[in-house]
Amino acid sequence: MASGTHTTQTDPRNASVLVYLNGVLVPRDEARVSVLDAGFLLGDGVWESFRIHRGQPVFLDDHLDRLAEGLAALDLDPGLDRAELAEAIERTLTANDMTDGVHVRLMITRGLKATPFQGRSADAGSATVVILAEHKAPAPELRTRCLRLATVHVRRGRPDVQDPGWNSHSKLNCVSAAIQAEKLGVDEALMLDPHGFVATCNSTHFFLVRRGELWTSTPRYILEGITRGKVLQLAQQHGLVAHQADFTLRKVYSADEAFCTGTFGGLMPVGEVDGRTIGTGHPGPLTERLQGLYDAAIESDVARRLAAR
Repeated sequence: MASGTHTTQTDPRNASVLVYLNGVLVPRDEARVSVLDAGFLLGDGVWESFRIHRGQPVFLDDHLDRLAEGLAALDLDPGLDRAELAEAIERTLTANDMTDGVHVRLMITRGLKATPFQGRSADAGSATVVILAEHKAPAPELRTRCLRLATVHVRRGRPDVQDPGWNSHSKLNCVSAAIQAEKLGVDEALMLDPHGFVATCNSTHFFLVRRGELWTSTPRYILEGITRGKVLQLAQQHGLVAHQADFTLRKVYSADEAFCTGTFGGLMPVGEVDGRTIGTGHPGPLTERLQGLYDAAIESDVARRLAAR
């Protein structure tokens, strides 16, 4: 059972799912990559995750756009074009008879190395492409149980060190932040940027509400989240004021509401940061309104995809 922002129940059906591995569907317990795979050796790869609703990956186009950016930045050829990747996802879902309550992780690494070495001269094969689909639905309580966050010492890095916009397999800074959050007994780590402004959480994005207006960080030190982007779009469409700006913890502690966003959990209310109660400590009215608007956006995206089939 996962916890925090990924609270879910273990599903025994996952033991027998088929995993897409380089064009072949294999039983989960037989899905293997080499110890010489660049993803294992170096964290050299990018990934995307998708919620599945009515048999369709939600906001697939946005996810594939972000994936393409990461692949281009790392000069990594997956060996499959956009349409073929979408077809591989559909093939995996069909083989596992999956329609709802499903989460998919698409992972692409540089593939085999002849020897453990970062340089391209050691490349020994084509990319490794894995699609892992799981029966994994967010627990209903994620929409109503307010999360507890704590600020951690681990900072988001500058793009000249490691671009935080890459959805890469190299996640040690987020892993370290998550470990600290677990030690503190909270649901998620709130991470600051190199200048001390609020940036993001270890696996979600952070929003606060002040006087009816939304605030979230600038995109300089974060992965530009798909759900985060949808919330900003919905705010614009529905006449809400939304700021992407630098702000400090002082603004957080005195916020009227706060919530986190992520592909798995959607919009999740926050009730506590660093031991301070946020607002009433319960889901706020704007958070609940945006949850409804986000649900409607999912339905609209899926309906559009189904109509185009």
